[in-house]
Amino acid sequence: MDWDYPHPFTLPVTPQPGDIDGLNHTNNAVYVRWCEQAGWAHSHQLGLTLDDYRRLDRAMAIRRGDYDYLLPTVLGEALLLSTWLTAGDGKLAMERRFQLRRESDGATVLRGRWDLVCIEIASGRPRRMPAEFLDAYMPAVALATGAAEA
Repeated sequence: MDWDYPHPFTLPVTPQPGDIDGLNHTNNAVYVRWCEQAGWAHSHQLGLTLDDYRRLDRAMAIRRGDYDYLLPTVLGEALLLSTWLTAGDGKLAMERRFQLRRESDGATVLRGRWDLVCIEIASGRPRRMPAEFLDAYMPAVALATGAAEA
């Protein structure tokens, strides 16, 4: 598939009966839940889990989430959700992008973007990313933006 960015982390998803709303398509809130699942799965693949966040008393919190719902999806439709870390200042902030495509025709049905900020879990206040975050996340930013290939 032709993705928006190189080297996607992908998660297959399929709308289930409980995901379908009164308009007979996948409810918009389901896409948000899937994005959260993909974000955590990508973080785990990069080596950081919720237990690591708790141990470090740091987390990447969503400061802003934007979603463009481009096409509907229906019960049982095979979909691929991809995510990338596309920006990071190496201090407090990162950006995560999402793209959801139908497997049958490759059509993009959703694009999303999160602005993330590193917080201290105990206080909820912004704090610098610890070295473990930088070591895990910043190489993924470079890979997604092509900087590692240049």
